[in-house]
Amino acid sequence: MKKSIKIIHWTPRFLCILAILFISIFSLDAFGHGKPFWNQIGDFLMHLIPSFILAGILLLAWKKEIIGGVIFILIGAIATPWVYSHNFAMNQSVGQTIGIVMTLTAPFVLVGVLFIIGHYMKKKEQKTKGSIT
Repeated sequence: MKKSIKIIHWTPRFLCILAILFISIFSLDAFGHGKPFWNQIGDFLMHLIPSFILAGILLLAWKKEIIGGVIFILIGAIATPWVYSHNFAMNQSVGQTIGIVMTLTAPFVLVGVLFIIGHYMKKKEQKTKGSIT
């Protein structure tokens, strides 16, 4: 496999893991509210549901790049208006809200695009290898 294809192969996987870990950090707000320990654990696990779903999609994308890529793009595109309206209502700052949107949703759109690019680059390399031999 060419070096450029290896980079395109591993970059979306690495970025997606980082993005999922970043989203997971927000689950830590389930702790420290004076609730019993087991209630806090339950709240923590409930807050991790989006991370579990994203991890499942990553596993799908790992093998089926085109399908996973499309799903990640859709997740980013669908979540963007919701994240924007929610955060704008809280802080009334367009600039800050756009920054938050770019931090939370843009990585998943980028990951999706990279998965799709990787799929087509590998397909093109396979065609090239097939025609040479």
